[in-house]
Amino acid sequence: MTERQTPRVAGDMTRAEQTGSEQIGVRKGLFGVHGSGDTSGYGGLIQAVTLPGSSSRPFGGYFDEIADELAAGLAEMSAPQAPTYDDAVEKVVVFRNEMTIHVRRAHLRPVALTLRNRDTLRFELCLGVNGVHYPDDSGRELHAVYPLASITHNRRVRLEVAAPDRDPHIPTLTDIYPTNDWHERETYDFFGIVFDGHRSLTRIEMPDDWQGHPQRKDYPLGGVPVEYKGTRIAPPDQRRSYN
Repeated sequence: MTERQTPRVAGDMTRAEQTGSEQIGVRKGLFGVHGSGDTSGYGGLIQAVTLPGSSSRPFGGYFDEIADELAAGLAEMSAPQAPTYDDAVEKVVVFRNEMTIHVRRAHLRPVALTLRNRDTLRFELCLGVNGVHYPDDSGRELHAVYPLASITHNRRVRLEVAAPDRDPHIPTLTDIYPTNDWHERETYDFFGIVFDGHRSLTRIEMPDDWQGHPQRKDYPLGGVPVEYKGTRIAPPDQRRSYN
């Protein structure tokens, strides 16, 4: 059987089956660090930084049912100005048997409510929220990712929301998924994403007066000098650079 004839496992789509992949930058060196003096990376490495495009239907497995039921649930919402599926969802990416629904931040809450409450979906559990910083993704530098699990149907899905550096606001989900309380605080602490409506959005790891957000890619490496066998090794941001 040739490679072209190999059957596809349901839900296991490759990047070749996605449309509109977007290159947002080029990374040079193993760690992509510039201006810090860090010499630990291989400066000759050049790699395109890309974000996957939309996956085409059929998604495979139960993923099509999730998309269909989400669309039906949003259409049936009685709340004023309830979004349609096309209003709320930017794209759906299925890769390595995982489904990520990219949601416009203004419509995150109705999407989460529908995924939690609709009988055919019942994603009762949110496993937290993770921050991601893409400094080259202009106007969408900050991303929040929510892994959801349906205990009723034994299914998984992810929500992903983007916000710009200049307006890093995303609505809170703590009243929909109360376990997100400390997770949203941690994401705010490390990435600077402001979760509007959170009852106490304060730092949870760093001191209250700490400047900056340490897990952003533009945060300085810093460090302290190290003594090793009589030799003083400077911190990463003070080492000379070879690139």
